[in-house]
Amino acid sequence: MSSAFSIPADIVTLADYERHARTRLSDQAWAYVSGGAGDEVTLRANRDAFDAIRLNGRVLADLAGGDTRVALFGTTFDHPILLAPVAHHRLACPAAEIATAVGAVGARAGFVVSTESDTAVEDIAAAATQGHFWFQLYIQHDRDFTLALAERAARAGAKAIMVTVDAPISGMRDRERRAGVTPAMLGEAVHLRGARPGPVPQAGLGQSLVFNGFTDVAATWADFARLRAATRLPVLVKGIIAPEDAIRAIDEGADGIIVSNHGGRVLDTLPPSIEALPGIVAAAAGRVPVIMDGGIRRGTDVLKAIAHGAAAVMIGRPYVHALAVAGPAGVAHAIQILRAEFEVAMVLTGCRSLPDIGPGVIWAPPRA
Repeated sequence: MSSAFSIPADIVTLADYERHARTRLSDQAWAYVSGGAGDEVTLRANRDAFDAIRLNGRVLADLAGGDTRVALFGTTFDHPILLAPVAHHRLACPAAEIATAVGAVGARAGFVVSTESDTAVEDIAAAATQGHFWFQLYIQHDRDFTLALAERAARAGAKAIMVTVDAPISGMRDRERRAGVTPAMLGEAVHLRGARPGPVPQAGLGQSLVFNGFTDVAATWADFARLRAATRLPVLVKGIIAPEDAIRAIDEGADGIIVSNHGGRVLDTLPPSIEALPGIVAAAAGRVPVIMDGGIRRGTDVLKAIAHGAAAVMIGRPYVHALAVAGPAGVAHAIQILRAEFEVAMVLTGCRSLPDIGPGVIWAPPRA
């Protein structure tokens, strides 16, 4: 991986960053960042589903005073594009999450710090003094440690806690295994130092892989309720696909829902996030904001997600690709590319601000 960071002149889209990133990352790092679970059906579907949606162009709209601002949990963001939690940024850049935080500040984007980051949340906060960050949390087997980590993030300045609930166990990531990705290669997750280790899912031939004590200590709704009661911060739930789970999460005190299939990295053949989004929005019934994650690569995708009811969107792999290519400047540039495309799409569909983006933005063929 090159240590010289500059933005290549031929980069004008997020796909260009992905193409360049492939030459910067090792085979193992590429498999970890870009791979999915199983046959990667969901990974591909996240992207294909957006391409299948058509937009409804509108003309001669009054666009004076337009903007892309959105208010979420007491913070007003300049645009609705957030950086999703992604582990181990050092695979892409020596400065790891510090570089990402600097890029996020430069692009005025919200950033969600991963529990499995390579950099301590306090150091990330120091680098993002002019920005706003949230902290992503997995409920560990060591429940007391989990609560202490949430409080540590709050002390560091996190504005919200995002609990990822769709990965009680890692998915069967065949591409990673073929490439030889190992825990030793990924390195230590600094936020998990001192946690009491839980059972490791492993077994010999003829034995269960996970139903051997591992699932006996997996997180439940009762653990979420305990976390919700223990922090004063807004708590969002990430990894919701089923409307029933969205309703349960809100009833348990969730302040926001993130519709996500974990980027296709956990359970293959889940539906694409954009297809699951309308059902979750309907289930939430306006009680909490709904954010969508998965497959965003163009500004038109951002528009489509908001038209389907999302308050904002998150990107993951695209900003890691940019981080690998051009460090903090790459992260800021990638967000700016997406924001510019989004603003153009708004203008060409007659939308002055986010509240104007509704179902009418989506093309509906005339009925025969």
